[in-house]
Amino acid sequence: MEAKLILCDLDGTLLRTDKTISLKNINALENCRKKGVLIGFSTSRGRPNILPFEEKIKPDVLICNGGGCIFYKEKLIRTQTFSLSETRSMLETAYKVCGENAEITLDTLDAIYWNRKHDKSTDYDWDCAYNDFKDFNEPAMKICLQTQDIEKVRKIAESVPSCDYLPFSDIPWYKFSSATATKENAILFLCEYLKIATESIIAFGDDHNDIGMLKMCGTGVAMSNAIPEVKACADFVTLSNDEDGIAEFLTQR
Repeated sequence: MEAKLILCDLDGTLLRTDKTISLKNINALENCRKKGVLIGFSTSRGRPNILPFEEKIKPDVLICNGGGCIFYKEKLIRTQTFSLSETRSMLETAYKVCGENAEITLDTLDAIYWNRKHDKSTDYDWDCAYNDFKDFNEPAMKICLQTQDIEKVRKIAESVPSCDYLPFSDIPWYKFSSATATKENAILFLCEYLKIATESIIAFGDDHNDIGMLKMCGTGVAMSNAIPEVKACADFVTLSNDEDGIAEFLTQR
């Protein structure tokens, strides 16, 4: 089936290791757009962290926060968040099971918050607002916690009725989101909204939360730097994110 939409994960996929987008990838995506194909991002990043890359690509579609919100042509068409009570319960539980020094980030629709007071984390460079999360009063779209202790992760997830959690492969953090806020559910909603079939989508990814997306879409493409589980479920494996793998695949079609 002829492609109607191209969805690109960002980190480890469209973005190089230095968090730039190559001119080769930009040109390849623009050439597809000229042929009538919609271009989209599908990422765990929140909207504020996507803006610099939007300026380069000008995507038609944005799936942010791993499916927590969807934009089409700059219009917000869907959101999935924890309730305020669920948000507070998860934050309280995180401090209880991980201690008062637990490092947490939290995404709302318009902002990203972080409870760090100094650079004690990994290589994150987000422009986050400081919040200690002791009396947070907004529903969270996504919560991330610095830990690799799966038992602690499970205890936090169990503090609310319907919670999904996934690790990041490149940093020692876990992501928590509403069980319905997945890239797959976002794609199904988007297909109904745009009146297109999942089979007409080409999707690129590299990490745990890309697996469902690559399985669902008509053409799932893993980067050569992807984790083994992503490569195993993909229809194709292209070059790495540092070798313009997206452009390489698209120009060969």
